[in-house]
Amino acid sequence: MKSASATTDSAPLGESPDFVRLSLAAAMTLGFVPGWFYRNARLGCINLLLTYAGGCKANCAFCGLAGEKFSAPARRNFIRVPWKIFPTSEVIDAIRNSPPHVSRVCISMITHTRCKDDVLTVCSQVVKETGKAVSLLISPSLVNGDDLQAMKQAGAERIGVAIDAATPEIFSRLRGKPAHGPHKWEKYWDVYEQSLKVFGEGMAGVHLICGLGETEKQLAEAISRARVMGGSTHLFSFFPERGSAMENHPSPPAGAYRRIQLARWLIDNDLITLDRIKFDAAERITSFGLPETELHGIINSGSPFETSGCPGPDGKVACNRPYGNEKPGPNLRNFPFPPDLDDMRKITEQLKDCGA
Repeated sequence: MKSASATTDSAPLGESPDFVRLSLAAAMTLGFVPGWFYRNARLGCINLLLTYAGGCKANCAFCGLAGEKFSAPARRNFIRVPWKIFPTSEVIDAIRNSPPHVSRVCISMITHTRCKDDVLTVCSQVVKETGKAVSLLISPSLVNGDDLQAMKQAGAERIGVAIDAATPEIFSRLRGKPAHGPHKWEKYWDVYEQSLKVFGEGMAGVHLICGLGETEKQLAEAISRARVMGGSTHLFSFFPERGSAMENHPSPPAGAYRRIQLARWLIDNDLITLDRIKFDAAERITSFGLPETELHGIINSGSPFETSGCPGPDGKVACNRPYGNEKPGPNLRNFPFPPDLDDMRKITEQLKDCGA
């Protein structure tokens, strides 16, 4: 294991661009912390998060980062796990010498004014010193078209826009003024559209979270919108973040998530359009508009239920985020590897479950 100089709870917090935070999976993959992956999963994308002593200036109800300005460092979790702070130079050196299955780096902004400059600095360093493909998960509230051009010039290959909520009402309630946050639904979609113009068709995607209070139809509509505009969806299942305003909100039913995963895969692979999907009175999916034999073949491949994210050079998902939606164990939501026969038996039963 590397002797990385991570900051401790008692030490001053290092700030970007000289320091970044690493997801637990990334820190394990790069050898900074000990650990092993359930079922021998392998992380294909190193996730970096820009970091500042004052934390994120937004206040999204579902996000663990929202509580950082009110909590002790020991409680600072994001996407279910701790993100420790390491010197950027050490992280870049470790990425340069990372295992061959690591093919991509994703650098995430937070809502902080220094992010616009710092993400360019870190992106340029990673590209020049590692040769890895770089995605940027941006904060649209801070970004305009000129910033996107600068990101491309810094070497970024792809852009992610975390819209998260499927409807403007849910977005506003959880991320906008009612949540004492700065974000606006229209701004996020506008920046996504600009990203596609700057980086090219298929080179930007939206993040959407299942389980924030939307119906299956509403989420399918948001997935369709992202696809029609020229990009794709990276799908997440809501997990209650400790310290967030929604820490007691339940994860979505497994059946609902499986149907949305299947709808996303079919839409993003241009096998169906939204008008082919049928819904019941509760706006749950009842039909995907494909012949049964064709649909069963797609389901049995297992592919729709693997993690959706930015690809590696082989075209397969590199940003596979092992266990970012759930604790490692038998109840996986996003599979970071192809599901096996036992997994598929469970998935098939879940698809049929329309319970609350």
